[in-house]
Amino acid sequence: MKRLICMLAASLALAACGGGDDAKPAPKAPEATMKEAPEAAPVAEKKAEPKHAAFFAPLPAEAVSDTNPITEAKVALGRQLYYDTRLSKNHDLSCNSCHQLDKFGQDGEPTSPGHKGQRGGRNSPTVFNAALHLSQFWDGRAADVEEQAKGPILNPIEMGMPGEENVLAVVNSIPQYVDAFKEAFPGEEPAVTYDNLAKAIGAFERKLLTPSPFDAYLQGDADALTAEQSKGLDTFVEVGCTACHAGMTVGGSMYQKLGLVEAWPNQNDKGRSDVTGNEAEAMFFKVPSLRNITKTAPYFHDGSVADLSEAVRMMGKHQLGKELSEEQVNDIVAFLGALEGTVDAEYVAMPELPPSTDDTPKPDPS
Repeated sequence: MKRLICMLAASLALAACGGGDDAKPAPKAPEATMKEAPEAAPVAEKKAEPKHAAFFAPLPAEAVSDTNPITEAKVALGRQLYYDTRLSKNHDLSCNSCHQLDKFGQDGEPTSPGHKGQRGGRNSPTVFNAALHLSQFWDGRAADVEEQAKGPILNPIEMGMPGEENVLAVVNSIPQYVDAFKEAFPGEEPAVTYDNLAKAIGAFERKLLTPSPFDAYLQGDADALTAEQSKGLDTFVEVGCTACHAGMTVGGSMYQKLGLVEAWPNQNDKGRSDVTGNEAEAMFFKVPSLRNITKTAPYFHDGSVADLSEAVRMMGKHQLGKELSEEQVNDIVAFLGALEGTVDAEYVAMPELPPSTDDTPKPDPS
């Protein structure tokens, strides 16, 4: 009975579809009307955070300051003052003499020659990216680049000017400078002050930043580092370098004792304790930034080491208590190459300086 019912149902279904024995076969659909289902749109792959990115940060466009907003007029004036040797006692030294912008912001010497060839006891650090540091000078005695700019001009060993009034006498004797100060500091009377001179130089320095392949890497470009540099980054983190060298400037954000684990060979300069009077801070210095480190030899506060590999080896020994292998040293040096940035040649080009007048004080070699 069940079989009969099934056969009857099948016969009725076939008739309903016009599929009986006498029915003509249904026409075949034309090829042109047969379309394959479209492929599903690929799902956007989420970019993975660059390895070790949590320790660092890419450089900003400029180092902003709430107390010294950057303006084009300030920057233009600051660039001129940065290069002007008339701000020195003998008119032979400028900011650029020790912090040469065509040499990654330093002069390549252990210590720099100043007035009458005198030399101080510390290496001149690079000015590039320095505005992002927690403080200025190796011992941190200046809070920012504006305060730092005031120091060397009046230092008897450096630019040698006897006092602020001597500096202002030079500036006020040059009409173009007086006008430039009024434009950079509108509404201030007088506009030509020593504070404003430092602010102009500081505004210029706040844009002396050098983006590097490492910044591109931190911003998501996985191919920005070479295989050697990527391996070196792993080693840099694994051996513990990021304990001090981290953040935007890969250093420059803290003070640390030089010779933390094993005493530093040169104990003559006590560093920060000479500023604070705190004996517990003896041999503490501002941790230097490692940006452009491949271009800013010699190294350390006394400029005592010229070879980067040796400097890395000494850091391992004295700061981490580790004897780094040759492979580890080579890896780290390879990574440091990724911190070599690009200098904006147009921004740092020496500008035309306004001419002296009969009233401009003469050079004083004494």
